[in-house]
Amino acid sequence: MNGIEWIVDAHGCSPESLSDLSALQTLFEKIVRDLQLRPVGETRWHQFPQTGGITGLCLLAESHLACHTFPEFRSLCLNLFCCVPRAEWGFDVALKHIFAADSVTVRQILRPYIPPIALSDDYGRAVSGRSPAGSREG
Repeated sequence: MNGIEWIVDAHGCSPESLSDLSALQTLFEKIVRDLQLRPVGETRWHQFPQTGGITGLCLLAESHLACHTFPEFRSLCLNLFCCVPRAEWGFDVALKHIFAADSVTVRQILRPYIPPIALSDDYGRAVSGRSPAGSREG
């Protein structure tokens, strides 16, 4: 079984929108609703007084949803990890619409829970590779 992680970077955003807590709350609510995610508590938010940037973290039964905004660089970084695969979601469309992003890069990473080839030693313990012939570890 695999989990799935999205790493999303948006550039050229409106600096005002990146300092707007309600815009980020709307984004999180939409992602949670559309992907049928299950928050395990209230989302935590922190706004930095000097730059207006915002950090948000929502713990999920599936793992986490986090974001960091940088109004001074006109960028937003978002990360969603789900322990169970989910359908594609329109991060690019949403970030262009809500934050007026010029460009959005979405990287999707499968996170396997077991190594691709599970090997075992002479005692049935999982190992990631074999020791040189004739040697024993631990």
